[in-house]
Parts: sequence; structure tokens; C-alpha cells
Amino acid sequence: MKSFEGKIAVVTGAGSGMGRELALQLAAMGCDVAMCDVFPDNMAETKRLCLAQARQGTRISTFTADVSIEDQVLGFAEAVKRDLATDRIHLLFNNAGIGGGGSFVDGSRADWEKTFSVCWYGVYYCTRAFLPLLKKADQGHIVNTSSVNGFWASLGRGVPHTAYCAAKFAVKGFTEALMTDLSLNAPHIKCSVVMPGRIGTDIRANSRRFLRGSEAAIDISAARKMLAAQGIDVAGFSDDQIRERLVEMERRFREGAPTTAAEAATIILDGVRAERWRILVGKDAEFLDERVRAAPEDAYSPAFYEAFRNNAGWRI
Repeated sequence: MKSFEGKIAVVTGAGSGMGRELALQLAAMGCDVAMCDVFPDNMAETKRLCLAQARQGTRISTFTADVSIEDQVLGFAEAVKRDLATDRIHLLFNNAGIGGGGSFVDGSRADWEKTFSVCWYGVYYCTRAFLPLLKKADQGHIVNTSSVNGFWASLGRGVPHTAYCAAKFAVKGFTEALMTDLSLNAPHIKCSVVMPGRIGTDIRANSRRFLRGSEAAIDISAARKMLAAQGIDVAGFSDDQIRERLVEMERRFREGAPTTAAEAATIILDGVRAERWRILVGKDAEFLDERVRAAPEDAYSPAFYEAFRNNAGWRI
């Protein structure tokens, strides 16, 4: 698929971050875009931006859905067929994801299972729902967003990250297995697994809004535990100081990321055009991939973390 012009793309999690940038760039190339997001206000802004720069006649549709709930995903698929008057699509970007559920041992079971469900079952449900429409197209491509945490299960020493990592490992394995399945049963459909490093998005605030009902909602007890595990003495910190510290860390995460969401979307779309099944996004992702493959037994050692801190642009 060397050109996206005249194609129909479905993008999940298009209300912000990489999903928004994928929608914007696809629309600018003359691709019709059907998007979903759990936050309709964010999605409305993405649609406005798309229409402002889309080619004349480009169609943009929106649907509010939580991709971890299959009935809502099936409703999205029906809406795409209705709103775009089509029985086929060419591109499926399973991009939606949240963070949360860090500790399996002493964290919230509800947060763990919701994070895992969005990041893994969202991919599974959407692929199931849209596969019939992809099969009817003359060519198709499924793009599943995993993460560097799909091959390196860590955010750094002292920071549990089990739900997200487990889901992203599942996405990577599913995509790799799907390649053979498609080659035998639907050879006109390709698939790619995307493994971004740290991207400048609002995933942390959006995840809080999704899990807690507000971008400003912070689990103070969990935050104290996390900061203490990183060697920060929080005994004298008030709750407000904890909140301020977390907000500042999130600002640095977003603004100090080595790759912007727009840059990430460009890398992904270039990879799809080149029919690459494995798309690393960012120099930090390339560094991690090389180091983990070279010495997997050392991937969680102090020396590995130190090398990563010094060379990949993360503070861990």
C-alpha cells in the first residue's frame, strides 16, 4: 500500500497523542478516517483539526467507544459501515491504550484488569470486528500498537509495570502469529506491530481521567509508594506536594520525550507503506531493541539501567 489516497482507515484512541496524529496525517493524504475514542470532547477536536487540513471530499467520522467492551467495538464497526457507506476498509490502526495497574502484587485489581483489557482486548476485539471489512478490500493492513514494553517489561528499577507490559507482550505475540494466519487465509492483508519508545503524549493524565474520572485525580498513597521506591524521601511531603511532584514528572515526561506524537505517526505510516511488519519508533526504542537482543539475561540488571539512562534519553 504505497499510497493512502482514496483508502478508508479506522483509528482507535484518536482523541489525542499518536492516534490524533495518525488521523491528521491520513486525512491530509486523502484517506477517509473513521475514529473512536472514549473521550468525545477530545475526538471532536481531532475531527475539527482533520477537516481543517483534509483534502476536499475527505470523509471523517467519529464514534464514542471503550475498546475494552466488545459490544461498543461492534457498535463502532456498524457505525463505520453506516457513516461511510462502505462494506470495506483498508487500514486498521489498533492504537488505543492506557497506563495503570502497575503492581500485580499490591495494586488495585480493577485498575490492573482495566489496563490489560484496554491494551490487549481492545486490539483483539477491534481486529475481530473489522476483519470482515478488511477481507472485502482489495488490500488491507492491520497496525497494532505494542511498545518497547512489549519486549522489555520495565519502566526502571523500583517501578512495577505489570498490566501494561503483559498486555503489550500479548499484542506483539498476537501480531507476529497473525502474519502467518493472514498469509494463509487472507494474503491480501498485511500486519505490523508498532513498538514506540517514550512519546510526548498525555497518556498519564488521560489514563487517570479514564480510570478515576478526572485528569486531576491522583492516588496519593500509590504515588507516595512509587516515589519512595525511586529513593525519594517523601515523609515530609504534604498531599499537595505529592500532587505537584507527580504533575511535574508528567510534564517532563511529555515535553522531554525524545519523539513527538507527530514524529511517531510519520514513522508508523512510513513503515506501513514500506510493508515493514516490525516498526520501532524512536532512537530509544532502537537502543533498547539492540541491547535486549544482544544480552537478554542482562536486561534487568543495574548496569543495563545505567546504560539506558546515559544513552536513551529516559530518566529511570
